[in-house]
Amino acid sequence: MTTLLLTHPACLEHDTGFGHPERADRLRAIADALAKPEFKRLKREEAPRAELAAIERLHPKAYVEMVRAEIPKQHHNWLDPDTVVSSGSWEAALRAAGAAIYAVDQVAGGHTDNAFCAVRPPGHHAEPSRAMGFCLFNSIAIGALHARAAHGAKRLAVIDFDVHHGNGTQAAFWDDKDLFYGSTHQMPLFPGTGALSETGVGNIFNAPLRPGDGGEDFRAAYSERILPALDDFAPDFILVSAGFDAHLKDPLAQLRVLESDFAWITERLLEAAAKHTGGKLVSTLEGGYDLEALADSTAVHVETLMGAGS
Repeated sequence: MTTLLLTHPACLEHDTGFGHPERADRLRAIADALAKPEFKRLKREEAPRAELAAIERLHPKAYVEMVRAEIPKQHHNWLDPDTVVSSGSWEAALRAAGAAIYAVDQVAGGHTDNAFCAVRPPGHHAEPSRAMGFCLFNSIAIGALHARAAHGAKRLAVIDFDVHHGNGTQAAFWDDKDLFYGSTHQMPLFPGTGALSETGVGNIFNAPLRPGDGGEDFRAAYSERILPALDDFAPDFILVSAGFDAHLKDPLAQLRVLESDFAWITERLLEAAAKHTGGKLVSTLEGGYDLEALADSTAVHVETLMGAGS
């Protein structure tokens, strides 16, 4: 048993234009980091395309068709001031969602211990009927709904440590008591959601952090709020929105989280998975915009996943 790494060259062809922080070099930096000898044991596969029916468990058909219609034959198109699409964006988005779906299949089927999806565009800001914040389809929420529909998992949990609140995942899970969403994020910061008072039907657990907060605050938010709630929820499957933009070096926010903190939360989530899900855990890339910090943080995250069975 091992850790499955899913990616696809099509994810490099989602061209966001000059100067955009969510750029293809992010995946190239991760690929370079995961090419080192210590990652030789990774099981590596190309992400398949998601079937539209799987995407439409979350996103209405009319929205999916709108996204497809907005894809330009050349140059760029903007779905909002931050969210850019190019001719390669549709294929990339299908592969990103497909990675989460296939990862769930492989983990649920016992073919791998856990999985990490190195894909883009990211997904956690995409609401059921709205693209935003660099995101087209909410891959992690699509993966969770697939675990329910295809594998009979009843209680699904998403943990999101991206520095920006995953408004899209929260919106998707808001009124379903069997879907858990726990998030640390900086406030105030885009997209403006994620207050402690946003609790859904008792299934939403936000732990906002202040600009300048560091690893100790990050760990306390999990230890005191999110992890006890996750334990009480007792999920059948855990999915992780792995954004690494809470890092000290990241240019888009002001938290001071380090690689050791990302390793720590990965360990805690693996412990929760071992206790409640038989180890079933799937992680997918969200943000992280300093290339060196992104590569190093992803490496410790994946290395920790690889140690789950040892």
